[in-house]
Amino acid sequence: MKLYIILFPFVSAAMSINIFLLALLGTYWGLAALSPVRSLAVGAIVGIPATWAAVRWVERLIREAEK
Repeated sequence: MKLYIILFPFVSAAMSINIFLLALLGTYWGLAALSPVRSLAVGAIVGIPATWAAVRWVERLIREAEK
């Protein structure tokens, strides 16, 4: 749980940046651009399962390193 709390801000920030840039690419096809604030909100929501996946990956790496 501690690792999840530590990684969540970083993962959600990375997801926010990715969503913002994806929305900018979407303007090429006529989609509306997302504001940075909306990208942060969506990134925080999408960051929850992404953080879970990142924590599982890091824990697996720690287990491998302990062998």
